[in-house]
Amino acid sequence: MLRRLIQLYIGLALYGVSTAMFVRADLGADPWNVFHLGVASLLSMNIGLVIIATGVLVLLFWIPLRQRPGLGTVSNVIVLGLTADATLAILPPLESLVARSALLAAAIVVNALATGMYIGAGFGAGPRDGLMTGLHARTGWSVRVIRTTIELSVLVIGVLLGGTFGVGTVLYALAIGPLIQLCLPWFRQPSGTRNAAVIS
Repeated sequence: MLRRLIQLYIGLALYGVSTAMFVRADLGADPWNVFHLGVASLLSMNIGLVIIATGVLVLLFWIPLRQRPGLGTVSNVIVLGLTADATLAILPPLESLVARSALLAAAIVVNALATGMYIGAGFGAGPRDGLMTGLHARTGWSVRVIRTTIELSVLVIGVLLGGTFGVGTVLYALAIGPLIQLCLPWFRQPSGTRNAAVIS
């Protein structure tokens, strides 16, 4: 249990760090962070606070879907946003395109490692993935359709709000699945992964 807890929180913290790396690379982020950046830009808020508020709002949609949050779910809401803001406070903006490109590549890798750790710890789905699995359970629609619809929706909204869409968004979409598949066996714990879902 202690090992799983340590892995959970390191994974969540690294996910927040990867979010800050996407922001500083400024070459595009994953769909949810494009949305977070758009809202943060519109409301002049820290992205960490937007991540926390979005997580809480998404959790409210769990109620009619009869989803039950786990420790990982609640921790997700808090840790990701706090870690992202803390990392942004110490990671300066970069001017060089080469440095930003390297930071983007590192962000994708760190995100995959963080996801593998979080899933492997097996403490429940993140708010956004719980929304996906809840809709699947209640509607019978395929996970692929639901996931794609949600991610495209938040991406379009995020872009319209001023979120950063770019080559990083495309690279993330192409690379994250294979990287998570590679990383997950390294962190899978024997007693807690059956009901885990991918963080987002």
